[in-house]
Amino acid sequence: MQSSHAASRVDVVFDEANLLADAGLVPVLALAEQTSLPELVAEHVAILGAANSAGANPVAKVMSLVAGMSAGADSIADIDRLRQTGNQIVFTRTRAPSTLGTFLRAFTHGHVQQLNRVLREHLVALCARVDLLPDADQLVFVDLDSTHRRVYGYAKEGVAVGRLKGKKTLHPLIASVSTPTARPVVAGIRLRKGRAADVRGAARFLAETLTVVRRIAPHARIVVRADSKFYTAKVAATAARYDACVSLTTGTNPDVTTAIAAIPADAWTPIRYPDAFVDTETGELVSDAEVAEVGYTAFASKPANLQAHGRLIVRRVKRKNPESVGADQGELFTVWRHHAVFVTSPFPMLQAEGQHRDHAIIEQVIADAAASALAHLPSGVFAANAAWAVLWAISHNLTRAAGTLASTFHARATTATIRAHLIGVPARIARSARRLTLHLPKNWPWQAAWKGLHAAVHRPARPTA
Repeated sequence: MQSSHAASRVDVVFDEANLLADAGLVPVLALAEQTSLPELVAEHVAILGAANSAGANPVAKVMSLVAGMSAGADSIADIDRLRQTGNQIVFTRTRAPSTLGTFLRAFTHGHVQQLNRVLREHLVALCARVDLLPDADQLVFVDLDSTHRRVYGYAKEGVAVGRLKGKKTLHPLIASVSTPTARPVVAGIRLRKGRAADVRGAARFLAETLTVVRRIAPHARIVVRADSKFYTAKVAATAARYDACVSLTTGTNPDVTTAIAAIPADAWTPIRYPDAFVDTETGELVSDAEVAEVGYTAFASKPANLQAHGRLIVRRVKRKNPESVGADQGELFTVWRHHAVFVTSPFPMLQAEGQHRDHAIIEQVIADAAASALAHLPSGVFAANAAWAVLWAISHNLTRAAGTLASTFHARATTATIRAHLIGVPARIARSARRLTLHLPKNWPWQAAWKGLHAAVHRPARPTA
């Protein structure tokens, strides 16, 4: 590909009043309105008594922020892209970035919880309108994980040098929901201080997540997956209270080591994974392993109501450098490296072990966040950044729903791909007889998907059982 004209032969004029930069926002916002997002904000978000009337008209402000994030904004200033002339023809009540920044800074912890309520209620509405979680009536996975978002400067509240040495971070906790055939959506996000422990607030956070999942899939089998940071009695007990199973990496402790040592030598099943994976401890590519299971009672030292009865599913791979193990370890642990998972689900051993490895799907959500609005946490006020994170989750789910309506490919694509193919498409606006016609680029490679999305938002909602 090369230029058809020399740079000196190309002139630029910003004078087109009927050009829409992000035509995909038309069906996306129509979908948001069909799923009652404005009504949910009006019902649940009320910021009273804020200076400069910062809390006035939260519907217009939340919708402006969600639209900007859906179009790719990763800072408050980026929302200004919505105020170009073409958008003023198609959309109304768009707010300026300065107004939106004042609005976010008026949030308190309680107001962030109001916005979290909107996130949960809107996810339920999206799942009723769009087949966002196919086969959710059978099996649903809830994945918990935390991530560190690096921030800069000394003015931001809550920042600290945590796990990332020498780097200041804030520490979001994320819960995603998926099925074996669906990409994950976000059921909850909670921003925490940079030094917060990974498991801080996880039990209550999981309870809020499972409440909304049970509304979406009241009779499904739910499996809560997480790594060893969340292997606690409270997390397991919370899952059990909602009739959910757990699949939790245990880490290493004396009880687990004793249970592994008691596994008979002939109980190990050799397997070769269809797709090799990276060992998180060594960085090596692993394709061969052995798996075994043994009955296990987790948290046996806790009161009876906090104990959990299930299985340890243990995967072991051979050590390539046995001399690196301390002399106090038995021969079994010198030859093999063990990875134990505590499971309470009834699935066969190999199926349950494979399901747990699929917990890595939440990394797709974290990557999507880092590539969009959570690339930055733009305010110096902690509650403003917490609200920004929840608004990202709302826009993420809305974008995923739009991709699901558009095509099978976009139902599995990243949100960045959905934005590039379906949202960030320019269009010329023509008006006639009180109708708008959007003239999009001819031969756009994804025009069938775009038309599919546009047609889908004009169809009635899918019937519910």
